[in-house]
Amino acid sequence: MSFFLLKRVLTLLATLAATSVIVFSVLEILPGNAAQVLMGPDADPAAVIAKSIELGLDQPALERYFHWISGLVRGDMGLSYVYGSPVSELIAERLALTVPLALMAMLLTTVLALVVGIYAASNHNRAGDIGLMTLAQIGIAIPNFWFAILLILLFSVKLQWFSAGGFDGWYFEDGFWLGLWEGFKALILPATALAVVQAAILARFCRSAVLEVLREDFVRTARAKGLSQRATLWGHVLRNAMIPVITVMGMQFSELLAGTIVVESVFYLPGLGRLIFQSIANRDLIVVRNCVMLLAAMVVVVNFLVDLLYAEIDPRVRASEV
Repeated sequence: MSFFLLKRVLTLLATLAATSVIVFSVLEILPGNAAQVLMGPDADPAAVIAKSIELGLDQPALERYFHWISGLVRGDMGLSYVYGSPVSELIAERLALTVPLALMAMLLTTVLALVVGIYAASNHNRAGDIGLMTLAQIGIAIPNFWFAILLILLFSVKLQWFSAGGFDGWYFEDGFWLGLWEGFKALILPATALAVVQAAILARFCRSAVLEVLREDFVRTARAKGLSQRATLWGHVLRNAMIPVITVMGMQFSELLAGTIVVESVFYLPGLGRLIFQSIANRDLIVVRNCVMLLAAMVVVVNFLVDLLYAEIDPRVRASEV
């Protein structure tokens, strides 16, 4: 296990290093000048040059890259060109919304997909299976931003159960549980909009994985020994079927993070996605660079954890790399 873990950690570090080079390079070739945007289109060229020197934009790209990386290692993300405040504070403030939103969406995705996938597989070719897979196919075809608008029209405009957008933060002055519920309530519709499409995809993978395991010889042996269908399903089938499902779940986490950028704009949520969108418009590239790197690091770390979980479920994965 130690060799397997060491190999995965080295892969993680190499991936992060390569990601940092790609993120920095892509943002470097974007047209526009942050100093020009800050000073305005009619600013004096000399003032724009002075602002560029102040921001360090006159330095060679390689020097700015290593300055950025050394800052990340020390925990210093620099100062925002537009806000003038530490980038780490801006990101931490927005993560207080984006992380709970992504976790809620991932939890809802997992629960819906497992329930639908297992039920459909255990009722293969029956009405329940056909109906759920039809709904799943429709769910895959629905863009999450369009589904978000439908949720707003139904639950905010017509039924008026939820707010149409906005987020007041996690306030606990009137009581811990009340403040927690108000924040949670504001994220229910956005999390649902993110989760439905991903749940539809994952449910089909889950159904296929369970059906494949159900056809194995050890399942027929367990049934021949007198185990009930439910005991066989939960005791033998599910553990083996979860291996490909967990792999897909790891990949879907990146899709959820990318989806937050669009959904946060639809619901007007002050999350990390909206910060990236505003920073791109303002050419605040130091904020964009750190936000994108953070999102990429989150995806890489989640996939690293998925690899560890994969190896824990199936010891053959560890044995194959010794």
